[in-house]
Amino acid sequence: MSGTVQNSVPDLDARPDGVDLSVPETFWELVERRAALTPDTELFADGLGRGLTAAQFKAAAERTAVALAGRGIGVGTVVSWQLPTTLESVVLMMALARLGATQNPIIQTLREREVGSITAKAGTSVFVTVPSWRGFDHGALMSALIADRGGVGELLLVDHRAAAAEGRLALPMADAGEPLPPPAPPAGPGETRWIYTTSGTTADPKGVLHTDHSVAVAARGNVTGAEPTPADLYPIAFPLAHIGGAVMLAASLLSGLRLLLLDSFDAETTPRLMAAAGATMLGSAAPFLNAYLAAQAADRVDDPGAVLYPKLRAAYSGGAPKPPGLHAAVARELGGRGVLSSWGMTEFPLATHARLDDTDDELTATEGRAAPDVEIRVVAVDGTPCPPGVEGELLLRGPQLFSGYLGVPAGEIAELFDADGFFRTGDLGVVGPRGHVRITGRRKDVIIRNAENIAAPEVEDILATHPSIAEVAVIGLPDERTGERCCAVVRLTAGAAPVTLADLAAHALAGGLAKFKLPEQVEFVDVLPRTDMGKVAKNLLRKRYLP
Repeated sequence: MSGTVQNSVPDLDARPDGVDLSVPETFWELVERRAALTPDTELFADGLGRGLTAAQFKAAAERTAVALAGRGIGVGTVVSWQLPTTLESVVLMMALARLGATQNPIIQTLREREVGSITAKAGTSVFVTVPSWRGFDHGALMSALIADRGGVGELLLVDHRAAAAEGRLALPMADAGEPLPPPAPPAGPGETRWIYTTSGTTADPKGVLHTDHSVAVAARGNVTGAEPTPADLYPIAFPLAHIGGAVMLAASLLSGLRLLLLDSFDAETTPRLMAAAGATMLGSAAPFLNAYLAAQAADRVDDPGAVLYPKLRAAYSGGAPKPPGLHAAVARELGGRGVLSSWGMTEFPLATHARLDDTDDELTATEGRAAPDVEIRVVAVDGTPCPPGVEGELLLRGPQLFSGYLGVPAGEIAELFDADGFFRTGDLGVVGPRGHVRITGRRKDVIIRNAENIAAPEVEDILATHPSIAEVAVIGLPDERTGERCCAVVRLTAGAAPVTLADLAAHALAGGLAKFKLPEQVEFVDVLPRTDMGKVAKNLLRKRYLP
């Protein structure tokens, strides 16, 4: 059909040694398979000096599963966790997967408003978090949420730093001799194993529902695109609570790719820590890649021949279209194949992925080709297929498609699909002659900053309560460092006192807005431009304030 691109599963006989692209229905089957294939290879390490081989990882997840089962956790139990990127996160994820619990990962930067909303909707029974992280008291946040619900829910604190000092994991663990519960069966019809939080295009966070299989199968895009093996090391400094965290965990289990888990990212020190560890892959968005480039440039001030990442094979980029020139800069300054980009969303992770054999032009301008078994359709506003090379809305169909939204009736969700079951992404793009996808814009009113989604209406609603603001429109503007920055365009009330960016930030924080959603730029206007229908013409504002 015109406007549709489909990729079949690559020839499994041509896969790299140790890589099996068949994806079972449960994550636990992947754990068992990897432990059998490479039991003594260190699969995970973290920035606290700890590591786990594939066999040790399986054993740790089993012992944690026994301990959690003793607390009544099993199929149907909703467990919300807000944890840094450490060994505890991956062990907990697979322990809960073995038990068939419903996991609700929450990124660490979300606060009372978002965490309270999503856990209330999900009906969370167990809250897992750290006592504190980067100066914020996460334990107090979760305790307050439980108290607000009349004490409904159990709090499990995971002090990863204290445990690391003692050379152990900060998770409940049963003795090795205690009997294991049988692995949970795959999710049945209507069952959910993952609830991912996304602000998406609305102010109220949504819960995106997935099964083990719909998350894990997305990893095939990475495995076929970058061809990782047990000889590769990929440091992860982004929150594992992103759906990309579970996808990369699945990629590790599929291929044997080793992961270095870092609980925070510092632009000065982290790039060198990754280099010392022997990173062969780097990622995962423009701000990270720019930090690696800056570290390499700093080293060459004293030594023009310095090579920071001598083993680098490629870098990853996702979360937002990459800035022009980033691929060339990475290939030239850091080495390897340059930047392998991907495109997807919480509802449909890793829909596309670039490949090692793509041309430099394709790597520069596109986000790769459809992942295995993913179909892409490009349609006009009226839903008719666009001819090849013509911009339209991108629609997706494939095995990593989500199964619904938390609390949203099936009838409403059905409106997000066309008659053939393709998901309307709201993203605009063009598919090239070889199937490469170039993202050209978004129909969704969302700003992507540091690979995090910021819903413009949420920011607008809070800023509009400032006594000096008559009207406000929030837009995303291109930013070389973060991908996009949040810009507030404000019309002040008559006779209002002057307002600064710092004033707006303080007001938004007091209103409960997460710090990463704060405006970084403010512009003042006498009149906000509007469409014939009376809506603010944000396209005109974006053009006016483009750098």
